[in-house]
Amino acid sequence: MKGKSLMFTYGIVFVVMIIWGLNVVFLKVLVEAFPPVTMTAFRIMVAGIAAFSIIWFGRSMKKLTRKEWKLTLLATIFGVLCHHSFLALGLANTNASNAVLILALLPLITSIFAALFLKDHLTKWRLFGISLGFFGVLFIQGASGSWAVDLGEFYVFLAVLVQAISFIYIKKATESLDSKQMTSIMFLVGSIGLFMMSFLVEPASVTSILEAPLWVYVIFILSAILATTVGHFLFNEAIAQIGAGQAAIFNNFVPFFGLLFSALFLNENIYWYQSFGFMFITVGVLFGTGYVEKAFIKSKYPVQEKNI
Repeated sequence: MKGKSLMFTYGIVFVVMIIWGLNVVFLKVLVEAFPPVTMTAFRIMVAGIAAFSIIWFGRSMKKLTRKEWKLTLLATIFGVLCHHSFLALGLANTNASNAVLILALLPLITSIFAALFLKDHLTKWRLFGISLGFFGVLFIQGASGSWAVDLGEFYVFLAVLVQAISFIYIKKATESLDSKQMTSIMFLVGSIGLFMMSFLVEPASVTSILEAPLWVYVIFILSAILATTVGHFLFNEAIAQIGAGQAAIFNNFVPFFGLLFSALFLNENIYWYQSFGFMFITVGVLFGTGYVEKAFIKSKYPVQEKNI
């Protein structure tokens, strides 16, 4: 039963990766239609209202302890305020393909942070999986002939770094706090911070939010509710279930789906070496999450695995 539950969690996270790959394309469209930080503030606010409504009507609210507030606020600073600001600014200065490739560094960085700060044990099997996943990302990067990093790519890298830090605080907080309640608080508090930031970096830009075509607002709602609210609800619950390091390994799928959707909707090219790299990513996820290791132990030592 535990194995089935684990596979179900893996399946849910995989679906979230598809949605997040598509969301990179959504965000690229949105930052071209609106001022990036102001748009992000509104998007996170809508996501926060949707998330809080789910918690409120589900009657699953609880009073937070001082420690839970501290961890939630730290996760908000890194995972909402900093991450979404850097990501929006990055996408405004680079293309969607470059962004998803840099975002693929997230599992590697998170696994390292989880080992350093959460004492998450990295076995040889998991290290092998992380290496394979990273090697797959290099294949997806392709033979462009240039490794120069522009400003947009640097912003996206900062978005990856701060999100990895937020995963650590989310894991610590969800040991006692429901992940859905934490997500709703993060979005509501984070949107306030983003609005304050938008007034500083993009003054008098609020009115421009009302000047886009209708189809852009459809993308805005899909990004805010489907990708941000539902996606983070599911992913944060996965962090609580399987840990920050293992959950983050699945982010290796985002480059593939991001490139696929970029080709479909933004007419960006996709090459054979990117597809080949995805095979390495798939195998890397199976090893990096510990799934192959657990399956091997179960088949070879059924009694010992049962007692673990």
